[in-house]
Amino acid sequence: MQRPVLVVDRDIPFLEGVTDPWFEVRALPGKAIGPADVRDAAALLVRTRTRCDAALLDGSAIRLVATATIGTDHIDLDYCASHGITVASAPGCNAAAVAQYVRVALHTLGLDRPGTTLGVIGVGHVGTLVAEAGRRRGIRVLLNDPPREAAEGPAGFTPLPELLAQSDVVTLHIPLWPENRDFADAAFFAAMKPGASFINASRGEVVDEAALLAARPKLDKLVIDVWKNEPDINRTLLAAADIATPHIAGYSIQGKMNGTTAVVRALGEAFDIDELKSFTVSGVTLPQDPYDILQDDAKLRNHPELFEQLRSVYAYRNDQL
Repeated sequence: MQRPVLVVDRDIPFLEGVTDPWFEVRALPGKAIGPADVRDAAALLVRTRTRCDAALLDGSAIRLVATATIGTDHIDLDYCASHGITVASAPGCNAAAVAQYVRVALHTLGLDRPGTTLGVIGVGHVGTLVAEAGRRRGIRVLLNDPPREAAEGPAGFTPLPELLAQSDVVTLHIPLWPENRDFADAAFFAAMKPGASFINASRGEVVDEAALLAARPKLDKLVIDVWKNEPDINRTLLAAADIATPHIAGYSIQGKMNGTTAVVRALGEAFDIDELKSFTVSGVTLPQDPYDILQDDAKLRNHPELFEQLRSVYAYRNDQL
């Protein structure tokens, strides 16, 4: 009996050989996956670099698109729903890693002193952990998340203008919904406290980079992990940042293990394969070196043209250190 075809992004780690008993696996660079590659495929395992929409999926036999990422903005959900394609993601898979990134950035730049006010915009998996880490350091934390506030009530949340006016550090952790594009715009930065610092480790498209650069003189520290037009990033913004990294905030071993586990289990559910439904990545040795964020910064500054390569060969860190 012929095995169904499974197309996978070759940079999804810990996946080699896992699905071979049940699928004919085609491992390709995520950005290079095209219509011809998926025409006869039954399922597709991707990361953010594969745009899954009509241009890719029309006329294919795809039944499942599973992404080893927390976000689905690279997937046309309406198209998939209307064509009977199941979509699965890995919500929260790398939350601890992004929280570690923010915590280390704050500490490296001396922004985690008690008495500091940290404004966390977006209080999902990541924002919740960032807020908890801040409170453990004796930092005053303000939270803004209109969807959560609408569901839970206003207690514990701060309106955005007040948060921006009071916060010494503002960190973004919002999803890339259509209404969030250029969320941090000229008005946003104008409302920020003079001398405050800004961190973006969510999505590059939620920040108006021109507005951020125009506001740069009023800001203190600037930390950027995500960029518009990746991998062709804004070199002026790179030079203006105090810490600049190539979209690796979520790149911990645990986060990658969680993401791979999620897509393999989704594959098992979609094709009723018990062994894959209960799959867990195992046998992985965790590094014991504390995270040095400045090494990642130096690598990007020295070779911004290698943005994509720096991500694909990244040495995943231990997000519990």
